[in-house]
Amino acid sequence: MEYQYQIPESFYSLFRSPNRDTYIEALLIINEEYQYNSYFLSKESCIRLLSDYFSQKKLQMEQEENETELDLLETPANRILNWLLKSQWLKRLEDYYAQVTNIIIPDYAAIFIEAFERLTGEDMDATEVYIQNIYAILFSVKNDCRANFQMLKTALVNTRKLNKVLQDMLHNMDKFFTGLLEKNFYGELLKEHLEGYVQEIIQKKYHILKTGDNFYIYKSDIKSWIHEMQQDFDWMSRIKDKAQKELAQGDILEILEQIENGFDDIERRIANMDKEHMKYVKATVVRLNYLLNGEGSMKGLIIQLLNALSGMEDNGEALERTAGIMNLSRHQLLSERSLYKRRAPRKNFVDMLEPEEEREELTKEEILRLNKIQHRFTRRQIEEYLESHMDLAGNVTIDETAVTVPEDFEKLILAYDYALKRDARFQVDAAADETIDNGKYIYPKLTFIKKQI
Repeated sequence: MEYQYQIPESFYSLFRSPNRDTYIEALLIINEEYQYNSYFLSKESCIRLLSDYFSQKKLQMEQEENETELDLLETPANRILNWLLKSQWLKRLEDYYAQVTNIIIPDYAAIFIEAFERLTGEDMDATEVYIQNIYAILFSVKNDCRANFQMLKTALVNTRKLNKVLQDMLHNMDKFFTGLLEKNFYGELLKEHLEGYVQEIIQKKYHILKTGDNFYIYKSDIKSWIHEMQQDFDWMSRIKDKAQKELAQGDILEILEQIENGFDDIERRIANMDKEHMKYVKATVVRLNYLLNGEGSMKGLIIQLLNALSGMEDNGEALERTAGIMNLSRHQLLSERSLYKRRAPRKNFVDMLEPEEEREELTKEEILRLNKIQHRFTRRQIEEYLESHMDLAGNVTIDETAVTVPEDFEKLILAYDYALKRDARFQVDAAADETIDNGKYIYPKLTFIKKQI
């Protein structure tokens, strides 16, 4: 098999390097600036870019196999750039006319860098891009007189890519289940769940499919268009006439059917993601509860005992000692629900049979008196109450003379609630710890200030 690109052997040394994270990070920074400068970046600019970036980070690099002692004396930026040039992730392009050495990214390296960006980037999710592409293509195919059969095949390719992306998302959820048992502390598992699963799956992928409802926004329109095109013989004749090769009506119907089946597969995969999501959330809650109460719960102690026994090479003596102290076959040790419930004492049973003491029914007048609202004050009456105690500065200080009758006490309570509202004419300045006792009523010492309108 002939390869279009001859990839150098040293190119793959990046994946074996102990400094591969640093090199990948440098490639992403260089590629971003490379695109911004219309795919031309001088060597000096490249070194300055790496120096500015890594000067803000604590960088530790190990010696590479092909590095000499002189290479280790270089600055980190020069050392990283030289290694990437030696491994041919980057190449020099001499511009003798301008007397400048440019750094370029080879085409084979650009493919890998794009993969790194997709793994680490926060761009628009692929599921959203593909569903929008399918929607736009099918809309054009159905309504644009210039549409052709090739556009219909492009919609099928995007449908298959979307299915592949969703399947990868479903398979990648397995690593989160594995991480549940690897965390032995409550804080570590909670951090992994919030920073790993919630950010990577819920907010970036699952959120786009479910909360944003992007798929379901486009799905109904796409399916209705496919059904209309399957019944529109004039449209199929127009597509056949524009085809560059001989095309049968069955070929068009087959492509439309494959797109429709692809959307059915997408719905099934989203349903499977719902199931896996619920399973993971339930497993996470159980694991968090175990790590939080493992040492204090009966099941947690038994699990610790069994783990300790299984870790012993010769556990025969330990099993005998355990059996002499505990009866592990008792159902109460394995479940909090017992097969047999103890009967309540006879005294409790007799008390249940004794008739309850009859309570005297309230009269109609008593019920009305309990439910009667003695006073209702309007907003204007509350403001008049505050204005009656206002000083020359426009402040209302509640003192011993402010409450003398029950109506004043109710107005003071309603005035405090009224002053907390945004559209009130007064506001509460402070509620001191000091209270006032005028012999009849005890209430806090409040100060109301009239708002400047």
